[in-house]
Amino acid sequence: MADLQSNAPLRADAGAPNSGVIHVRTRLTTDFTVLSNALLQRRCSAVTVGVAAYIVSLPDGAPVTIAALCDHFTEGEILISRALRELECAGYLDRRRERMPCGQIRTRTYFYDVPGGVPDPEPDGWPERPKPRRPRKPAPAVAPAHSPIPAPAPAQAVPAQAEPVAETPVPVPAPAPIPAPIPDADPESLAVLSIVRRIDPRLVVSAREAAQMAPGISEWLASGLDGIQIAKLLTDGLPDRFLTRPAGILAYRLRETPLPAPPRPPMPHAERPAFVPFQDCEGCYRPFRAPDPGRCRDCRTGVGLRAAG
Repeated sequence: MADLQSNAPLRADAGAPNSGVIHVRTRLTTDFTVLSNALLQRRCSAVTVGVAAYIVSLPDGAPVTIAALCDHFTEGEILISRALRELECAGYLDRRRERMPCGQIRTRTYFYDVPGGVPDPEPDGWPERPKPRRPRKPAPAVAPAHSPIPAPAPAQAVPAQAEPVAETPVPVPAPAPIPAPIPDADPESLAVLSIVRRIDPRLVVSAREAAQMAPGISEWLASGLDGIQIAKLLTDGLPDRFLTRPAGILAYRLRETPLPAPPRPPMPHAERPAFVPFQDCEGCYRPFRAPDPGRCRDCRTGVGLRAAG
């Protein structure tokens, strides 16, 4: 009569379920791992659950670095590191840098079957396992509405012969650094940047950046180019997507684009070749160049008249 017995009737066997999983149980006596349903059935990534189950199955001292886990799993470093961060945020994993008894500093990884559980005692010579870290809830800063306001304490009389207490100097905060003034820029150079902005709306620069690029644009203007030509040189062939600020692209083009050759000075009026019109010869009716109508050179020398006769 020492054994407990129940007189309740056994539940009738309902048979195999019509749908869902059907477990085929095998009693394991070696090479098995006990896992909590809270870990296996938690709503998270399948990689996270697989990494957790693999870490639980490893013996103490086995490497669980990202490189070691990538060698075992087919996933890459991004998914493995994401799974470790998720386990660390849930309280199952704790990675800390600790000083060993020999003086070396190593990163020790603690894995908890249940977040917040009490760890087993360590062997002699090893530091105790720390408890999992839990985020602290911030205390409410606002007092309740009906809380009584404490009355101020009465001021105590200071004895007449008390020595004066030295006042602690209050540190004065350092003044904020004053930004450097923006240098004066050439208005004509700024007008060129406004033309560039109208051609390509993406080329937006600040006032300081425009003032820094103004000397380069002034040099181009001095070489003989006008604002439209400079704007076309700065905006021609730009990529569809900028990988840097527009000011960096414009400054690079101003610095690396060679300046055009200066135009030739106009020739004086006295050195310009005179334009001589064509005339019809009055003797042979052949065209020739002469400032006034008349006869050609052959007709004046008689060659043309002998040829005509």
